[in-house]
Amino acid sequence: MAARSLASLSLGFGLVSIPVRLYSATESAGTVRFNLLTKDGARVKQQYVSEKDPSVVVPRSEMVKGYEFEKDRYVLFEPAELKSLEEGGSHLIDIVSFIPEKAVDPIYFDKAYFLAPDKRGGKPYNLLKAAMLESGRCALARWVWKSKQYVVQVRAQDEGLVLQQLLYADEVRSLKDLDIEQVTPSAPELKLALQLIDQISADTYEPTMFEDEEKKRILAAIDAKIEGKQVVAVDHPEDTHGGAEVIDLTEMLRASLSRGGRQPAKRPAKPSAAEVEEVVTPMAQPKGAKRAPKPAKAAEEAVAPVRARARK
Repeated sequence: MAARSLASLSLGFGLVSIPVRLYSATESAGTVRFNLLTKDGARVKQQYVSEKDPSVVVPRSEMVKGYEFEKDRYVLFEPAELKSLEEGGSHLIDIVSFIPEKAVDPIYFDKAYFLAPDKRGGKPYNLLKAAMLESGRCALARWVWKSKQYVVQVRAQDEGLVLQQLLYADEVRSLKDLDIEQVTPSAPELKLALQLIDQISADTYEPTMFEDEEKKRILAAIDAKIEGKQVVAVDHPEDTHGGAEVIDLTEMLRASLSRGGRQPAKRPAKPSAAEVEEVVTPMAQPKGAKRAPKPAKAAEEAVAPVRARARK
């Protein structure tokens, strides 16, 4: 399916105005959601009630939005007024400076978008992209979108331009607030730590090498539950050492190094029959129900829908 544009904008580059279209750069993979039900399996509904009279259910058609300017005092806005506030923003992404590409700490990164040239925007768009790639710089710009003004970073990639919304300074907390104890490591400890880093280093980040294993585990358990099994708790041995004190840091580093050579990232393995059996146990079958399949077969059947989802 072709990507759908979110808006038509202009990217201001000096006196040059580049017509661009805005596209979302990310999409949610979807979390596993559980519905709220009554004990007999019926879905429950959420309702809004009046604070003055909780017995009165307020339908959405009778709701209005308001801003609390004093305690329990609101100024009310009509839908048309709210729409005019949203549309009051400029369609211009106004570049104010160019800075080194790595100058922005990723902690300030918020939502990312793609920018593509609109009609008659191809030539200036590609000129700006080539100039930023050649200079090693990215652009800082102001952009008003849906009633909020953003500081954004526009950076160039070989394929096109990425617009990255940035958080304001007061939206990012400081590590200084945590009063972290500063301890200087010994020279032997630092040397071993550097060797360990070198041993498991990689030159690039390959996002396809990682999958949501926790989501796959939950989906496998859900599929097994549908087959008539009961989910049971799984022990995580690594959790038992969460607060343990490291007695000899040097020995721990040496033991880590002795585990072998470089450890490249591995693709997550599909859940095995034993793993599925670890999180589910047979439930009592009602009279007349078909006998549950053998454990290995049941595990394989439980994993099959997960494979199908993963291929989508």
